[in-house]
Amino acid sequence: MRAAVIGSGNIGTDLLIKMVRGSGSVAAAAMIGIDPESEGLARARRLGVRTSAQGVAGLLALDDFDDIDLVFDATSAAAHHRNAAALAPYGKRIIDLTPAAIGPYVVPPVNLDEHLDAPNINMVTCGGQATVPVVAAVSAVTPVHYAEIVASIASRSAGPGTRANIDEFTETTARALEQVGGAARGKAIIVLNPAEPALLMRDTVHCVVDDCDTERVAASVHAMAASVAAYVPGYRLKQEPQFRRTTADDPLARLTGAGRLLVSVYLEVEGAAHYLPAYAGNLDIMTSAALRTAERLAERSPAR
Repeated sequence: MRAAVIGSGNIGTDLLIKMVRGSGSVAAAAMIGIDPESEGLARARRLGVRTSAQGVAGLLALDDFDDIDLVFDATSAAAHHRNAAALAPYGKRIIDLTPAAIGPYVVPPVNLDEHLDAPNINMVTCGGQATVPVVAAVSAVTPVHYAEIVASIASRSAGPGTRANIDEFTETTARALEQVGGAARGKAIIVLNPAEPALLMRDTVHCVVDDCDTERVAASVHAMAASVAAYVPGYRLKQEPQFRRTTADDPLARLTGAGRLLVSVYLEVEGAAHYLPAYAGNLDIMTSAALRTAERLAERSPAR
């Protein structure tokens, strides 16, 4: 499949490099931005990829636009609504890396095959890609009454698009914890960590459940972590899943009642350093999930 990337920031550039370096089934046809001096467009030109700084209008104006099968949107939630509307008359498949959530939420190891026919696939958020699989792993064993996640990313890895999407990040991630992860109620928090040197992406997942087989829950979490690590090698558990009983003074008890079981999972995501250094695991998990989705779509498409 021939793919164009809209958005020449951190996420779009990392995705483009991944396609150029190693995808055997998805080829980089163009990178589209709005700043002719952006580093992303300059990098694309050095890699031999066509570029335009005219936004989605520049994409539509390409002489080989009809031959593009797929469009990745790595801009912002607000921009994606405009881009999706502009592309709609042409029937292009869209993989949305913003939290706009026009199409169904997709987290590859959980529900990718359910949405392969969707015209617009939403990749949730970096925090969602890291944590929704864990919630899904827990809910596969026992009902999750409440799931709360905290995603901490290096401030240096958060570009303008990410910073513009903070509200959408929390809302979209929380809904994905429910709709994809299976939690009855979800909450998401993002932290832009200004520490120097920059720290790796860290994610904390809390699930409130009833009494259950904790060994089965732990085994399910480990199996899911291995599934994610198959396409994001830097994804790993920091320690064994933790289990404790909530008490009356526990903040979570006010939401779900005391005496229930709290499952806590601590994750770390190290980036592949295709564009930004290894601390940018938030880029790596997002772009790797998007590329995995595109490659699965390519498997279903007839050969050119």
